[in-house]
Amino acid sequence: MNTVRFEPNTYHLTIGSHPPVMEIGDGDTVITSIVDAHGLDANERPVAPRGNPMTGPFFIRDAEPGDCLEVSIEQIRPNREFGWSRSTIAPGVLDPDFVGNVVGTGTAQYARWRVDVKQRNVTLADPVDTSIGAHTVAMRPMIGCFGVAPAFGQAISTATSAEHGGNMDYRGFTEGVIARFPIFVPGALFFLGDGHAAQGDGEIAGTGVEISCDVTFGVRLRKNVPMRWPGGENATHLFTVGNARPLDQALQHATTEMLFLLGSAYGLDERGAAILLGQSVEYDIANVFDPAYTVVCKVRKELLPSPPPQPGYTRTS
Repeated sequence: MNTVRFEPNTYHLTIGSHPPVMEIGDGDTVITSIVDAHGLDANERPVAPRGNPMTGPFFIRDAEPGDCLEVSIEQIRPNREFGWSRSTIAPGVLDPDFVGNVVGTGTAQYARWRVDVKQRNVTLADPVDTSIGAHTVAMRPMIGCFGVAPAFGQAISTATSAEHGGNMDYRGFTEGVIARFPIFVPGALFFLGDGHAAQGDGEIAGTGVEISCDVTFGVRLRKNVPMRWPGGENATHLFTVGNARPLDQALQHATTEMLFLLGSAYGLDERGAAILLGQSVEYDIANVFDPAYTVVCKVRKELLPSPPPQPGYTRTS
């Protein structure tokens, strides 16, 4: 188990079977950086094209299709003072007859935010001549877009998401979380990018507070683990992720994956899993802006069966 540093100098606007930038192994930790969605680095210099440029891919030694990649998000630190966001609501989340009332085009669509890492807050710096003034929210850094290379040689735009992960914009992908991805190609080929200092549920403005970040993550390889969609866990919940449009299809994917997981990893039959989910399931609407929407299906860990899960999946305490 090693800790390695990687300083990116090339970026990708698709997640696919691109040449790897580094080979790492099970248990390794990587310290690296990601640029923001417009390709701006820690000095706000444009070093990559717009569109969620990705750092990576990282080749995971011995990873094969049918395995699971666990990514522990150990640290996300914004590495500059200012971030940016859109300042209009996405038309797709409004009543159609109201869309024409949405204000803001061109530069008027954007807001600038001061990010205070020490105080862990984010304050509106421009414009402040609005009814909300110098609005402040808690800093909650997250990774908006990450995942593994999809199957069949596909290279999928970082604007969207699917079974491989991608631009899920789930505000729950923050420090202390373990994310899990099904592996489709040898080496998994893991990418990450699109740092946010803060974001509301759904990314309804089309952005969070976009910013470059220094990121530390660890990887664990789980062999022969049946997975169909991304998922993960935090201190309190086990969760699965569905990516699709319309929204109900994303919910269907996430719920089906949770049923599958409760059976394969926790030994519940369909009736037991249905009883558990029927009264205890929680849903997060992670993203309703991108070409594929994202819904997260969650269950509190304290409600899961107490014996250890079946071989293949592990869970933290």
